[in-house]
Amino acid sequence: MCHLLSRFWDVDAGAVTLGGRDVRDYSMDALMRNFSFVFQSVYLFKDTVANNIRFGQPAAPMEAVIAAAKKARCHDFIMKLPQGYDTVIGESGGSLSGGERQRLSIARAIMKDSPIIILDEATANVDPENEKELMEAIGELTKEKTIIMIAHRLKTVQGADQILVVDQGKIVQKGTHKELLAQNGIYRRFTQGREQAVSWKL
Repeated sequence: MCHLLSRFWDVDAGAVTLGGRDVRDYSMDALMRNFSFVFQSVYLFKDTVANNIRFGQPAAPMEAVIAAAKKARCHDFIMKLPQGYDTVIGESGGSLSGGERQRLSIARAIMKDSPIIILDEATANVDPENEKELMEAIGELTKEKTIIMIAHRLKTVQGADQILVVDQGKIVQKGTHKELLAQNGIYRRFTQGREQAVSWKL
């Protein structure tokens, strides 16, 4: 669905609209200005930390880069790197933890300041030590934005205004966390299964 919304793919029938207008009526540049993406697998460029953050706004001053990094809870670990913001990182970001790479990706999205944020399993591979900082960074990123969040972790989606449950490529349930728990469906079974798993002991 997110691929259709951002026109990575186009629909065979019907239409996907943004602001009441078919996404196919936008130029690609105009459409992409509406979106920031934070993926499960973060792609970092072989460039400085600063340039990785300012990718969406290459002319942004250093003060703006640092402000975005602070909001994304990146500043402290960046300052511990050999050359700080001028440290060149590889495409895999191998010297950084998964949570640090995710927070750099969030800093990049904060810099871009798009009205719609797509979070694709952004917290899936984060270790517990980084989870608090990552959730704080996501909180900064998503203020006053439209958020589309793809997630399997229940606590990630419980506060959403609307949850869509997708099964075999189709939306099978729609509602808030409370509404979906009241229905006999996939969401409630999934929630109950997770609660039972938490109570298991070895």
